[in-house]
Amino acid sequence: MPWFRNLIHLPIATACKRSPSYKAVFPAASPPPPSLTQILLFSTQAASPTAAESGARRRTGGGVGQAGLGPTKGDEKPRVVVLGTGWAGCRLMKGIDTSIYDIVCVSPRNHMVFTPLLASTCVGTLEFRSVAEPIGRIQSAISREPNSYFFLANCSGIDFNNHVINCQTVTDGVETLDPWRFSIAYDKLVVAAGAKALTFGIKGVEEHAIFLREVHHAQEIRRKLLLNLMLSDVPGVSEEEKRRLLHCVVVGGGPTGVEFSGELSDFIKRDVHQRYAHVKDYIHVTLIEANEILSSFDDRLRTYATKQLTKSGVRLVRGVVKDVLAEKIILSDGTEVPYGLLVWSTGVGPSSFVESLNIPKVRGRIGIDEWLRAPSVEDVFAIGDCSGFLETTGKPVLPALAQVAERQGKYLATLLNRVGKAGGGKASAAKDINLGDQFVYRHLGSMATIGRYKALVDLRQSKEGKGVSIAGFTSWFIWRSAYLTRVISWRNRFYVAINWLTTFVFGRDISRI
Repeated sequence: MPWFRNLIHLPIATACKRSPSYKAVFPAASPPPPSLTQILLFSTQAASPTAAESGARRRTGGGVGQAGLGPTKGDEKPRVVVLGTGWAGCRLMKGIDTSIYDIVCVSPRNHMVFTPLLASTCVGTLEFRSVAEPIGRIQSAISREPNSYFFLANCSGIDFNNHVINCQTVTDGVETLDPWRFSIAYDKLVVAAGAKALTFGIKGVEEHAIFLREVHHAQEIRRKLLLNLMLSDVPGVSEEEKRRLLHCVVVGGGPTGVEFSGELSDFIKRDVHQRYAHVKDYIHVTLIEANEILSSFDDRLRTYATKQLTKSGVRLVRGVVKDVLAEKIILSDGTEVPYGLLVWSTGVGPSSFVESLNIPKVRGRIGIDEWLRAPSVEDVFAIGDCSGFLETTGKPVLPALAQVAERQGKYLATLLNRVGKAGGGKASAAKDINLGDQFVYRHLGSMATIGRYKALVDLRQSKEGKGVSIAGFTSWFIWRSAYLTRVISWRNRFYVAINWLTTFVFGRDISRI
């Protein structure tokens, strides 16, 4: 089609002749229309930055000096910066009035994990996407509002005096990219950075054990479990090595450890015995706890859980781990326990980021007052596992539970909305504003599944208090119903319900993907 080629050549030739870069490539006075190769060469020379320019942009984030978001102007909405996408941070963002505030979220993950159902994903009862909720679905303003953003990054430091946080992008797994550094000015800062798994300084835990706090942890557990099942079936593997490969050890007798042990024993009874008949007599589960399992539950429920777990094939060991090696753990009494899969679930402690902040702490957590503020600095709040009430409040440090974090996030969203409506949304503008009622936490109870269609429900408000505590199939039905309604979106509720149904009818998915 000659007319179409002429239509392209004429505008390009005219534009290129006027460009100094073109003259360097085509020195002839009256050159013919450029070929496609010449056009690409010209575009590359004119548009591509030099290596030095690329390096400078990478180090500074693409601008002059430290790039980022500067202080909000007078005609702009106040900016709330949220660090973290856990239960506390996501519940806060969900409740923030976006007609009052712009929201900027900084976190190394772009989704929230519904942690009570995370153990079910390790053995194929649920799919991984069923327990992950994208941040854009929790607070749609982050996706559509011009001054609201989500940044996949870690906060590397906070300048409390100037209301600025410093960040560094997360580029793990991308070897060709160096992290970008940028800063964000805030009017209100909410630290909801969560906590990290406790290892008690035991050597070898971080190198050889798998935690159960993130989706990628569950994926690693599932791949390791299925790999060991298949390796143990290979000809030539000794009896001793088979028993080691198929020995799953769980350290920590809290709700997470007990629920994972129950799910794993269910998986062995219902799926492994049918699909891996050659090695079904070698696989077993050991749960190690220094004290009593489920120590926060009623005594009667603990006894029931112990009997049911033992009945389902879980071996309960009371002991303290002294050392963790590549293929075995050593207890304090010298007992050696070989393993093929080691899952570590012994509670949480303060993260290195929280420890680095130069503000008052309580048991390693950020100290807060009755309104969840960090009183030593202005316009800073802390919620979730990274915060704890100061001794001057007369309140105890709350446990690191999802319901505590969710209630704090909901309360703080209401408080910030009230402050914003009263004209105190901007930095240093809320000094004389009444914050309203203090935060009060009331425990709604605890639940845990122990496998084989059985669970525990403890509705007491405290360990010493009185209340309803039930166990068995009825509790299992309550547990499933409660968590199905607590899943954040209708999309994920549908996913969870369908996963449960397909697992019941067809069994668990044992594909190693």
